[in-house]
Amino acid sequence: MLLSHVLDRLAEFESTEFPVISLYLNMQPDQHGRDHFDPFVRKELSARARTYPPHSPERESFDRDSERIQAYLQEQVRPSANGLAIFACAGANDFFEAVQLDAPIERHRLSVSHRPDLYPLARLVDQYPRYAALVADTNAARLFVFGLGRTLGAEQVTNPKTKRTQVGGWSQARYQRHVENYHLHHAKEVVDTLDRVVREEKLEHIVLAGDEVIVPLLREQLPPHLADKVVDVIHLGIKAPEHEVLQATLESMREQSAKGDAEKVKRLLDEYRAGGLAVVGARETLAALDIGQVDELIISASRAEIRSDEEEAAAPLAAVASANSPQTTEPRSVTLADELVAKAQQTGARVTFIKDSSLLADVGGVGAMLRFRL
Repeated sequence: MLLSHVLDRLAEFESTEFPVISLYLNMQPDQHGRDHFDPFVRKELSARARTYPPHSPERESFDRDSERIQAYLQEQVRPSANGLAIFACAGANDFFEAVQLDAPIERHRLSVSHRPDLYPLARLVDQYPRYAALVADTNAARLFVFGLGRTLGAEQVTNPKTKRTQVGGWSQARYQRHVENYHLHHAKEVVDTLDRVVREEKLEHIVLAGDEVIVPLLREQLPPHLADKVVDVIHLGIKAPEHEVLQATLESMREQSAKGDAEKVKRLLDEYRAGGLAVVGARETLAALDIGQVDELIISASRAEIRSDEEEAAAPLAAVASANSPQTTEPRSVTLADELVAKAQQTGARVTFIKDSSLLADVGGVGAMLRFRL
């Protein structure tokens, strides 16, 4: 199941008076092949449990969740998992959702609130987007769909190599036209395959890789709707191992994403200054999210940078604070970040995380492009 679908389902969780545990674990082994999440889990669950009165309904729900989480960690985690997210609330009809990931989670994190903490999961989707990677030469092509740090699908296009022959007494010019026609036919077949996969998988990004002969041919054959999705062209041999293709194209995606961050924030600020379809700051963004006005939430990748002026945002933040469990001990910036991301998921808004926190520093770390103006 796509992680975006998991996010949508979690966003539908209705707030409850019972504690909702959100646990994120980095499952990557150390240099000795050992993991180190068990002490963290035991310590944090024990510490949070003590904040609830013994035998209270909240404590009973929390204790049941703790037991279930630890049993899951001991019995059901696959060895290849590099990241894990668990959401649990026994008091809400035994709610339990576990997501094992090939992509690593940055650090261990446990939070307890009135609903699932979606910020780290949404951040992971942004860090590891689904995209197509096409590696080609003049007689073969390998097409991959990557997402969350792993291969989601792969296809190949292979045509027989053209060999020069003297049969028929072809001239050099005639032979050259034959080769060019063959290469053109191959490029068209590859682009047709790419078009189908991009359409079926609903992909928004493409990375092309190949040599100086095939890449220009492919670009000439790309229809506008595919050409607009090409984020980069890199040099990579047709026989490159799959893990090298993944690593090289993922690095390319991240480089292009970083370059695009500055452009996206500039477009946001220009639109806001002109009184167009944009808002900035926590108060205005929360208000727009409340009425389904936001098309794209643009938010700092650093929670600590997401802040608001207390006077301007008093009403929205009061609503956020009253809804949270009194046992939540995390800073307000974290609570605000979670609220923004949760509302974006609930209203179908795209979420874009800006890696360079300085780009949004002057507007409190958050803004939004709007679907409409009131």
